[in-house]
Amino acid sequence: MRYRENKTDGFLSNFVRCCWEFDNRLKDVNYTILPDGHFDIIFEIKNNTFSNVSMTGVWTKPVNVHIEKDTRLIGVRFKLLAAEYIFRQSLRNILNTKTGLPVNFFGARNLPFDDFDAFSGNFLEKISPGLKHLKEVDNRKFKLFELLYENKGTLKINVLAEKVCWSRRQINRYFNQKFGFSLKTFSNILRLCSSYRQIANGRLFPQQDYFDQAHFIKEVIKYTGATPKELYKNENDRFLQLSNLLTS
Repeated sequence: MRYRENKTDGFLSNFVRCCWEFDNRLKDVNYTILPDGHFDIIFEIKNNTFSNVSMTGVWTKPVNVHIEKDTRLIGVRFKLLAAEYIFRQSLRNILNTKTGLPVNFFGARNLPFDDFDAFSGNFLEKISPGLKHLKEVDNRKFKLFELLYENKGTLKINVLAEKVCWSRRQINRYFNQKFGFSLKTFSNILRLCSSYRQIANGRLFPQQDYFDQAHFIKEVIKYTGATPKELYKNENDRFLQLSNLLTS
C-alpha cells in the first residue's frame, strides 16, 4: 500500500485541501475512514484502466471501505465551501455515503492518471480559473470556514457568529440544509481531527480543547467508534488516516 498527498496553497486552499493517491497492488484490503471535515472526488483505476468516478459526502461517523487489489484511487479532498462554489450543490443527501458521477466528469478520460503529480496540476488547473473570477462568494461563509479550519473547530459558536456577523440560527440552518449536520457537529469533528496525530504518536489523553479526559474519550468514541487506545494500536493498519500521519 502506498499513500501520498499534494497539498494546495494560496487562494485555492480555501476550497481544496489536497490531491491524494492510494495505490493498492498486492491484496484486497479493508479500512475504516474517520471523520475529517472534508469531502472527496475519487477516481478509480483498476488494472491500470480508469473505471469510474464518485463524490463522497462528509463523514460524521466511521465508514468501512473495501479496496480490491490492483486498484489505484486518486482523489481530491475539498473543504466544505467548495460544495457550493465549485459544484454548486448540497451534500446533505450523500451524508456518510457516496454517489457516482459521469465517467467523463471534469474531463476525467483525458486526465494523466499514470502520473500523480501531473494529475494534481492538471485537475487543479481545470477548477482554478472559475474560482479566480468568483464574484458571488458570500463573505460571511468565506470568513466562517476560514475561522473554522484555521482554529480547528475550537471557537465557540457565539464567537463565530459575532466574528462573521451571522446569527447562530442562520448558520445552523445553512449547515443543515447544505451538509446535513449542525455547526456544532462540524466543529467537534474538526477539533477531534486535530488530535489524530497526537493519538497516532501515543498521546492518548490530550487535554487541550476538552473539559477533561472523560470528555475527550467520549468524543473519540462518538465520532470514530473506537477508544483512543484502539486508534493508537491501529491493528492491521485499519485506520488509514492514522497510519498516514506516522509517515507524513
